[in-house]
Amino acid sequence: MSLSIFDLDNTLLNGDSDYLWGQFLAEQGIVDGEHYEQQNLAFYEQYKQGSLDIYEFLSFSLKPLSEHSLDKLHQWREQFMQEKILPIILDKARQLVEQHRQQGNTLMIITATNRFVTQPIADNFGIPHLLATDPEMKDEHYTGRVQGTPCFQQGKVTRLQYWLNEHNDNLDDSWFYSDSHNDIPLLDIVTHPVAVDPDDALRQHASSNQWDIISLRE
Repeated sequence: MSLSIFDLDNTLLNGDSDYLWGQFLAEQGIVDGEHYEQQNLAFYEQYKQGSLDIYEFLSFSLKPLSEHSLDKLHQWREQFMQEKILPIILDKARQLVEQHRQQGNTLMIITATNRFVTQPIADNFGIPHLLATDPEMKDEHYTGRVQGTPCFQQGKVTRLQYWLNEHNDNLDDSWFYSDSHNDIPLLDIVTHPVAVDPDDALRQHASSNQWDIISLRE
């Protein structure tokens, strides 16, 4: 059975769920709005440029999870899904996922954004397998630290290899859809790499390698 892998932010979504979660926290007064928004935007720009220090970012982005109860976090997350995420799920993204589902492929989202934010989004798409950056949890409380390998750049390849070994699977006839040059390490190893509304660096790389380039926004 072929594996069909989808990046999430700016691929299946017309926006970045990690950045929007930070924006939501600021808007709700859960974090210090102006200062947090400035930092959040700075990290997002670093991500787009390919210069993000993932551990520095995670120290920032996971901290709010450690400061509140699970009940309160889940309440905020449901509001976030309704207000920020559902409006940016692309119709053509749903169609693409369904196309691969109808072909009988194994569906997976792989994303640098943490699992707390992204699990409900994967569930909304009906995608059973999610590889995401995992926030550490102890005694039913988030610690603010990351658990294991962050699912970012080469880390996506590492995490996927762990998953393939665990499930006795392989990348034969595999697909990966992404918008970002940060995902070139994973795009390079699948059978069918597809650039989706790509950033400039990925568009150039995809063109040089004769990869398919598609849009889910047009």
